Amino acid sequence: MNQTIHISVVTPAYGCEECIDELYRRLSTVLSSITASYEIIFVEDGSPQQDWKRIAHLSNTDPKVKGIKLSRNFGQHYAITAGLDHAFGDWVVVMDCDLQDKPEEIPRLYNKAKEGFDTVIARRTNRHDSLYRRFSSFVFTSIFSYLGDIKTDPAISNFSVSSQKVISEVRRFREKDRSFPIFLHAVGFDRAYLDVEHDKRFKGKSSYTFSKLFDFAIQSIISHSNKPLRISIRFGFILALLSLLYGGVILYRYFFEQISVPGWATLACLICFLGGLGFANLGIIGLYIGKSFDEVKGRPLYVVQQCLNLQNRADLDNGVSIKTTAVPNQIDNCDNES
Repeated sequence: MNQTIHISVVTPAYGCEECIDELYRRLSTVLSSITASYEIIFVEDGSPQQDWKRIAHLSNTDPKVKGIKLSRNFGQHYAITAGLDHAFGDWVVVMDCDLQDKPEEIPRLYNKAKEGFDTVIARRTNRHDSLYRRFSSFVFTSIFSYLGDIKTDPAISNFSVSSQKVISEVRRFREKDRSFPIFLHAVGFDRAYLDVEHDKRFKGKSSYTFSKLFDFAIQSIISHSNKPLRISIRFGFILALLSLLYGGVILYRYFFEQISVPGWATLACLICFLGGLGFANLGIIGLYIGKSFDEVKGRPLYVVQQCLNLQNRADLDNGVSIKTTAVPNQIDNCDNES
């Protein structure tokens, strides 16, 4: 395949069996209106449904449809990484497969990018998520903006169009805890935001539970900032200062006012409080040590079980007239295509 691809669409698939055909139909219509040189890359992330069966059927009927089947469920942002590692279009669109990201908005994002921006990120209006999902997103972005020192917006998710220059730099981010929107922010370049219409989920329900969202929030904060450690240090010094001041008050009252100060209850409360604070601080430190331990093991970010309509990396590097970036920590079984 020695033809340069103009637009690549990467969409992770998990529990989207009923959405895939409709997504393909709408994407084909929209992308054909922009260029004849496009590809749609579905990344099946160990779905319990028949997502891969639908992807295989589409890839057999349309060579523009590419399929990547991961060996198990790695997570949405790992699936996005697998798609980006095989997406070599001049422009790369990342979107969810449940059709809440409307394919019809892609031309608007693309046209905005052609005004001179390297990345255009969709800002969702009138979100059709549940109340708890919107509330949890608001809480997460508020806390992350403070602790992560990165200004985030709860209306922003993965839906975006980026130039290959940006995606090539994003590929270089190989840490274990992954967030595609945060990586787009981290690489910089000229960026714009565009309000888009958010749609209802076409079929099924979201696989993100509150516990998964909470774990993702903790991982994102720990992975992208050491501010929790700095806050812990400051809080420790403040407590120490307050303890010295309180001790001075007790000594003054004892020696100059002849007041015997009962202190057993106060002492017990302080011991419990400081003990709990100490364990909390140890937990924060433990999280950072654990993240370092995960990184030094150097395990692959994902494992590809099967690919459809994709050439191996050497052929892609020779066939596509762009500079690609090495991605060493993955296991990619795309050499022998089905």
